[in-house]
Amino acid sequence: MADSAEVVIIGSGPAGWTAAIYAARANLNPVLFEGPQPGGQLTITTEVENFPGFPEGIMGPELMQRFRTQAARFGTEIHSESVVEARLAGGAPFVVRSAERTITARTVIISTGATARLLHLPREGEFMGYGLSACATCDGFFFRNKRVMVVGGGDSAAEEANFLTRYAAEVTLVHRRDSLRASKIMSDRVLANPKVKARWNSEIVEYLGVPGKKLSGAKMRDTVTGSIEDVAMDGIFLAIGHVPNTALFTGQLPVDGKGYLTTVAGKTATNIPGVFACGDVQDAYYRQAISAAGSGCMAAIEAERFLEAMGH
Repeated sequence: MADSAEVVIIGSGPAGWTAAIYAARANLNPVLFEGPQPGGQLTITTEVENFPGFPEGIMGPELMQRFRTQAARFGTEIHSESVVEARLAGGAPFVVRSAERTITARTVIISTGATARLLHLPREGEFMGYGLSACATCDGFFFRNKRVMVVGGGDSAAEEANFLTRYAAEVTLVHRRDSLRASKIMSDRVLANPKVKARWNSEIVEYLGVPGKKLSGAKMRDTVTGSIEDVAMDGIFLAIGHVPNTALFTGQLPVDGKGYLTTVAGKTATNIPGVFACGDVQDAYYRQAISAAGSGCMAAIEAERFLEAMGH
């Protein structure tokens, strides 16, 4: 096992695996740390129908396993470990450490992704992908002519609710307060949509259905009166935001107003030469597997060209 590397990749979603494939094919012998959620957010989804090359669709975990197999085939050194320290600020060689090993690297590609905010209710993980989702763009198609619920009160919730009206017969927008936190233009737009109805002063306290098989609705609590009601729904979308996984890099790399790593416009380079960021850790806008994979390709190519320029 290497104790030094040309390229170390931190994270293993579509961005990290794609970066590994490209770096390995460029004979850079990349080392990749899978992190606490190997494969990223796709591993908690079911069928993926919008990834090119799979006209019949593919299960999210299987897609990520194929990425992993391909990266390994070309020689990526893979560690099923989480990085606990990344020393970047002093410049190359960079130091990346897990509980099991320390590796010095000439370049680092960060692909640690983002984590959807959840309600942290019982059995939540078991309903994810079985009627419960945190991505309307990914899963809205599966709810054509169905009744769905969107939980949240910000711009993201308003956008998700409007988007879902393309498919769903009815969209209920649920918020704990009596008005949205979203910008006025987004609030006006979603509340004017005839397929959207608001359910104010309400919160989910329990998911209904069979965990791991099918969600059938939610037990709702009125935040003013405390009354409880069972509400039947075909799908529930959580739109309460995402948290970019950037804690490792606090104080070393700049972030934007939402906490996402910032990169050079149109590229993946950060403000530290030799450090690159790709995927959802630096993308608050698209948040799709295909765009993450594309940015992983970009990061690997930029790292290769950086190494060439440095004479390595």
